Amino acid sequence: MWGIIAGAALLVFCYASAWFVISLIAKRNDIADVAWGLGYVLVCAYLVWRVEPGETAIWVFIMATIWALRLSVHIYLRNRGKPEDFRYKQWRDEWGRWFVLRSWAQVYLLQGFFLLVIAAPVFVAGMAQAAEAGFWQSFAMGAGTVVWAVGMYFEAVGDYQLAQFLKTRKHKEEVLQTGLWRYSRHPNYFGEILVWWGMFFVVLPLPYGWVAIISPLTITGLLAFVSGVPMLERRYRDNPAYQAYRKRTNALWPGRPGRSG
Repeated sequence: MWGIIAGAALLVFCYASAWFVISLIAKRNDIADVAWGLGYVLVCAYLVWRVEPGETAIWVFIMATIWALRLSVHIYLRNRGKPEDFRYKQWRDEWGRWFVLRSWAQVYLLQGFFLLVIAAPVFVAGMAQAAEAGFWQSFAMGAGTVVWAVGMYFEAVGDYQLAQFLKTRKHKEEVLQTGLWRYSRHPNYFGEILVWWGMFFVVLPLPYGWVAIISPLTITGLLAFVSGVPMLERRYRDNPAYQAYRKRTNALWPGRPGRSG
């Protein structure tokens, strides 16, 4: 088990470092966001090579791969032909002469670390021995898949609605407040959180399945309190329209407009 995890860690280290080199050539660090999803595909492929996946493992690999490919393609199309994402541009300016070293460590290697942590359900499923599915495993697979599917819907539809809005808005201060964005200020983040809770529920009945809870807890913490909601909302702190929207719309969990939380 530990040999498989160590091999995955080495693979991710090399993968993250390779993308770091590509970022220096391309002169934009936001390609890290494209690499993020593809890294999960790499981990799934690695586990297929190293283990004999059972039914649950194959299903979790499929779930993770669908989520990862959609996200990477979406981010690539979103960023294509545009300047570097404002968050990475801000770090480029702040880090100055330490930019190269800090980019490697704080963007790519740190991202690789979180990738390994958040992929916990993938590892748990991959290293569990194939066994006949019992009632609880079947129930968990069904319930987890439903949660995952709802998450995929919120993430994919939310991203699509935002992309269409950005193409048609009349000025930069305009705020998207229709579709899923009427009920949540960040429905795509809410969806991503559900995706990983869904995969956790699928693997929960497996041996050491409870360990995989580190995955949804980590992604929830990152998106809700660190690199997701807080960073984006700071960008709009001087936008009166957004502040009014903020007062009447939930941050993550969808709710009736007029209530904030």
